[in-house]
Amino acid sequence: MAHPDTLLLIDGEWRPAAAGEWIAVENPATEAVIGRVAHARAADIDAAAEAAARAFPAWAATPAIERAALIRGAARLLRERSDAIAATITAEQGKPLAEAKHEIQIGAGVLDWFSEEAMRLYGRTIPARGPGVLPLTIRQPVGPVAAFAPWNMPINQVVRKVAAALTAGCTLVIKAAEETPAASAEVLRAVADAGVPAGVVNLLYGTPAEISERLIAHPAIRKISFTGSTKVGKQLAALAGTHMKRVTMELGGHAPAIVCADADLDKAATLLGHAKFRNAGQICMAPTRFLIEDSVFEPMVARLVAHAGALKVGDGTEPGVQMGPLANGRRVSELTTLVADALAQGATLRLGGERLGNVGHFFAPTVLADVPTTARIMNEEPFGPVIIANRFSTLSDALAEANRLPYGLASFAFTGSLATAHTLAHGIEAGMLTVNQLGLAVPETPFGGVKESGYGSEGGPEALDPYLVTKFVSLGI
Repeated sequence: MAHPDTLLLIDGEWRPAAAGEWIAVENPATEAVIGRVAHARAADIDAAAEAAARAFPAWAATPAIERAALIRGAARLLRERSDAIAATITAEQGKPLAEAKHEIQIGAGVLDWFSEEAMRLYGRTIPARGPGVLPLTIRQPVGPVAAFAPWNMPINQVVRKVAAALTAGCTLVIKAAEETPAASAEVLRAVADAGVPAGVVNLLYGTPAEISERLIAHPAIRKISFTGSTKVGKQLAALAGTHMKRVTMELGGHAPAIVCADADLDKAATLLGHAKFRNAGQICMAPTRFLIEDSVFEPMVARLVAHAGALKVGDGTEPGVQMGPLANGRRVSELTTLVADALAQGATLRLGGERLGNVGHFFAPTVLADVPTTARIMNEEPFGPVIIANRFSTLSDALAEANRLPYGLASFAFTGSLATAHTLAHGIEAGMLTVNQLGLAVPETPFGGVKESGYGSEGGPEALDPYLVTKFVSLGI
C-alpha cells in the first residue's frame, strides 16, 4: 500500500516541521522503510501550545450539546474510514488486520460514550447554613492539555486522551508515537474533519524527551496525560510536579492471572490465551504471571501450550494470521535475553522462546514454567508473547505473589467460588480485576492502576475528573 508522509497538525493546518526534518517509519513485518513523519522542534512545539491556548476560551464556552455532536461526528468518520485506517495500523505496528479493525471500532465506541458524558458534567447545590445563601459548585475545563500516547494501540490510546479532553471542554496538544504516526494521525483527522475548530486539537511527533520537557513546562499547558513505561512516567510526573500541573499516569504492569483448582480450565485457557497473545503481548494489561493451583498445574499448562502452539504467526496482512511481529528489533532482543535468563535460573521451556525467521521482528509464542522469582522476567514487564506459568498451594500464596511487585494495573482470576472471588477482589493490589471473563477496558469502566502502575483513570466518568476544575460559588440572594 502507498504510505503517506505524516505531517504535524498545528492550529488547523497539516504541515511539515518548521526545520524540515523527518523520521523514517518502518514496517515491523518486513523491516522495510515505508514512509516518514515530520520531526517537530522547539518552534513547532511552541506553536502547537500557543494554538491550543488561543482556541481554549471559545471551545470551553461551546455548549456541551454541540461538543457532543462534534465528537460523535469523529466517531462516525473513524468507522467509515476503518478499512483504510486498519491497513495503515498493520503496516506500521504489525497487528493482524482483524485486530486493527477491532481497535478502530473500540475507539469509535470510546468517542461515542464520552460524547454522552459531555451532557452529564454536573455540579451540585449545597445546603445553606442560613437564609439568603445559595452555595453551589460548577465544573469548568482545566485548560490546554499535553498528552503523550504510545505505539502499541495507535488509535485507542490517542482516542482516550482526545475524547476526555474534548468532552471536558479542554483543548490539547498530543504527542503520538513516531513508530505509528499515520495511524494515530487518523484520529486527529477525523476530529478535524468532523468540524472541531482549528487549534482545539494539535499533533506533534519528534524526540520524546525534547517534546515532553518543553511542552510540560510551557505556561499554556495546565494538565498532563501520559501512557507508557513506569520509568518515563516517573520522570514526566516529576517534571509536571515542578510546575504544579495535574497528571494522569497510565504506566506499566505485570499482571497476575490466578487460576484456581475449581476453575473451568478450558474457558480459562481460551480467554487468558487470547488476552496474552493479542497484539503479540504488547499490551500493558496483558496477563503475564500465570499463578496456577498445584493440583491443576499440568493440565492448565498443557492447555496454554496447545493454545499458543496453534497460533498462526506472520505478516498481519496475510489471511488467517493471528499474531503479528513485535514492534521493533529491540523488543526481540529484550525478550530473547529475558527468556535466556529465566532458563539459566532453572525455568523450563514448554514452547517457543526464540525469534522466528530472518526478516521481520517475529517472536514465537512462548510458555515458561516454574520460573524462579529471581529471574528478570518475573520482575520486569516482558511486553511480549510470553506466558510465565508458576504454581501456588494456597490462595494466600497466590495473593502474596500477585502483590509482590511494585506494579498494580490489571489482574485476572478464574475460580468457581464466589468466596474466593470476594477474597481476591479485596486482596489484590491492582486498579482492575476481572474474574471468569475478560471485562476490562470498556469505555464506561475505570482504566488505571495503583502503586508504580500510575494514578488516575483513562476510562469511565473518573477519567474526566482531572480535566475539570470544581469551583465553589456562594451566592447571596
